[in-house]
Amino acid sequence: MTTTDTSPTTTDTSTTHRRGTTVIAPPSRRSAWIEHWDPEDHAFWQGGGRTVARRNLVPSILAEFLGFAVWASWSIVVPQLGAAGFDLTVDQQYWLVAVPALVGATLRIPYTFAVPRFGGRNWTVVSALLLLLPASALAVVASRPATPFAVLLVVAALAGLGGGNFASSMANISFFYPEREKGRALGLNAAGGNLGTAFVQLVVPVVVVAGGGLALERAGLMFLPLVLGAAVLACRRMSNLTGARADYRAFGAATRNRHTWVISFLYIGTFGSFIGYAGAFPTLLAGQFPQVGMSLAFLGALVGSLARPAGGALADRWGGAPVTIASFLVMAAGAAGAVAALSSRDVGLFLGSFLVLFVASGAGNGATYRMIPAVFQVGATTPERAAAARKAAAGCLGIAGAAGAFGGFLIPRGFAVSTTVAGSLVPALWVFVGMYAVTAATTWAVYRRPSAALSAARI
Repeated sequence: MTTTDTSPTTTDTSTTHRRGTTVIAPPSRRSAWIEHWDPEDHAFWQGGGRTVARRNLVPSILAEFLGFAVWASWSIVVPQLGAAGFDLTVDQQYWLVAVPALVGATLRIPYTFAVPRFGGRNWTVVSALLLLLPASALAVVASRPATPFAVLLVVAALAGLGGGNFASSMANISFFYPEREKGRALGLNAAGGNLGTAFVQLVVPVVVVAGGGLALERAGLMFLPLVLGAAVLACRRMSNLTGARADYRAFGAATRNRHTWVISFLYIGTFGSFIGYAGAFPTLLAGQFPQVGMSLAFLGALVGSLARPAGGALADRWGGAPVTIASFLVMAAGAAGAVAALSSRDVGLFLGSFLVLFVASGAGNGATYRMIPAVFQVGATTPERAAAARKAAAGCLGIAGAAGAFGGFLIPRGFAVSTTVAGSLVPALWVFVGMYAVTAATTWAVYRRPSAALSAARI
C-alpha cells in the first residue's frame, strides 16, 4: 500500500522502501532535501511523486521565464538608448545586443553541474537572486547617458546570467520526471522560458514611457520585485534531491560521440537563430523601418516560443530529422524574403519574413532536441546499453544547449559586420541563407541519406 503525507505545511517529501513497497514518508520540517526519489517506480509516482514533481516544475518555469527576460532585456533597451541621450555607433549597439548571449552560452555548462552540486531548490533560489545584479546595474546606467561604452558592455554582459538559468532549470526538472513524461515536462519548461523574451520585448516599451517621458531605468527596476517573488516561491515550494548526481562520465561519453557535435552544429542553426534574431529584431526594426519602431518586435519571440512544442510534436510523428530539414529550408526562404523586403522597402514583407524565420527556428528547436534521444538509443539492445545511451544523450543535451546559445552572439555580430562593411543587412542575410542550406544538407547526409548508417532508424 502506498501512503502519502498530505499536510499542507510540509515543504519536502522523503521516501523509504519496505519489502518492495514504496512509502512516501513525512518529511523533515527543517530540511528541503528528498532522501530518495524514484519516478520510474509506478507506485511511487502515483502515490505522490507526480504531485511533488509538478510542485517543482511551476517555480522552475517562472525562474527560467525571468532568466530569459533579463537575458533579453538589452535587446529592447538598446534601440531606445539614442532617445535617452546615449551616442552609440551601430557596431556598439550590436555589441550590447550580442554580449549577453555570449556570456549566457558560456555559463550553461557550469550551471548544469550546479544543480547536483548545490541542490535544485537551492540553486534555483541563488540563480534567481543573481538576476538582481544585471537588473539593478541596468537601472543605474540607463539613466546616465555619459556612461562609457566599456561600462555599458560590462553591464550588458551581466545579463548573460539569465542565459545560464535555462541549463540549470532543465537539468533540475529532468531529475524529477520519469522517462515516459520527461519530454512533455522539459518542453513546458523550455517554452515557458523562451516566452520570457517575448514578455520583456512587449512590456518594457510600455513601462519605460508610463506616465509620460522616457524613464529607461524602469527596464531594470521592473524586475526587482518579480525576481524576489520568484526566489521566495522557489524557496517555499521546491525541493533538493539527495540522489541527483553530476554525471561527468555522461559528458565525457557525449564528447566522444560525433553525433554530439553534429547535433550541436544543427542546434546553433535552430536555437541559435531563435535567440539571435530575438536579440537583434527590435534594433533591426527600429533601424530599417522607424515608422514601425519596436511596437511589433515582441511578435517574433512570441511565435518562435509557441512553435517550439509544435516542432517537438511534429517530430514525434514524422521524426526529428525530417522536421529539422524542413525547418532549415523554411528559414532559408524567410531570410531570402527579408532580403527582398529590404530591396523593395516593404515593411509588411520584412515583418512577415522574420515571423517565418521565428516560427521555423522555434519548430526546429523542438525537432532537433527530439533527435537527441533517438540518435543515442540506436543500437541500445540491452538494458545496460540503454542506460549508457540515456546518460550520453543527457550529456549531449547539455553540450548542444550551450553550443546553440552561441548563435545568439553570432547573428547580431553578423548584422553588425555586414552593416559596417557593406552598409546593408543584405550580405549577412545571404550568409544565413547559405548556412541554412549547409545545415539542412548536413541533417540529410547524416540522418536521412539512404546509404547513411542511421538512415534505417527513425531519427
